[in-house]
Amino acid sequence: MKIVVCIKQVPATNDAKIDPETKRIIREGLKAIMNPFDTYALEEGVRLREKLGGEVIALTMGPPKAEAVLREALAAGADRGILLSDRAFGGSDTWATSYALAKAIEKIGDVDLVICGKQAIDGDTAQVGPGISAHLNWMQAASVMAVEQVDESCITVKRMHEEGHDICKMQLPAVLTVVKDINTPRIPSLKGRLAAQKAQIPVWKPEDIGADPDKLGLNGSPTRVVKTQPPDPRQTDTIRIEGTAQECARALVRELRLRSLV
Repeated sequence: MKIVVCIKQVPATNDAKIDPETKRIIREGLKAIMNPFDTYALEEGVRLREKLGGEVIALTMGPPKAEAVLREALAAGADRGILLSDRAFGGSDTWATSYALAKAIEKIGDVDLVICGKQAIDGDTAQVGPGISAHLNWMQAASVMAVEQVDESCITVKRMHEEGHDICKMQLPAVLTVVKDINTPRIPSLKGRLAAQKAQIPVWKPEDIGADPDKLGLNGSPTRVVKTQPPDPRQTDTIRIEGTAQECARALVRELRLRSLV
């Protein structure tokens, strides 16, 4: 089975700033990590390969320094990594990003399964995985919490939703986005880390994947961020309530009613 795991390098901080002109995150100087949800996607891909055979290919799009998360993926069990990196990709929204990743998956060829994390912590849109499936015209399941069964033509998964879960059976090839309930990511071994540092990671540009330049970057992105602002500060005032349990309960309800919270 050939499995592609899409991963992303994200800022390792809550204090990222927004460029007032481009409305994009200023990533220069920020420590970066692999998107936490993607670690679960990677682990599931490696587990399926260990069970069924084949290979796991880690795929990411970003600046040259995004090579670091691909080496993390190799250390954690991926067989190879591919980096999409070019100025033409810069500023892509979720539609343009999923388009570029889909074109790369087509170039890889004969892919049976694509696994993504549920969402990225810097954007929180949860749109790239489903977007990839739309561009490829493949079946997809979001918020997958378990892979129940896989054979040569079908995959059965347990999908989380607001009222519990359901079981979905889909024909391959398919796209999954996974939640953290699906597994516990392994800790890379020293041997794996050393091998990852020596690995060659190819860098693909738009012409390498046959992408239409008009569908990439800011110019190829149909959505625009017109305004950004920090959320309102949280209420930090506290009130100490003293008395018996019944007195405290009545005082608490009274205070909540005054604040229109009950």
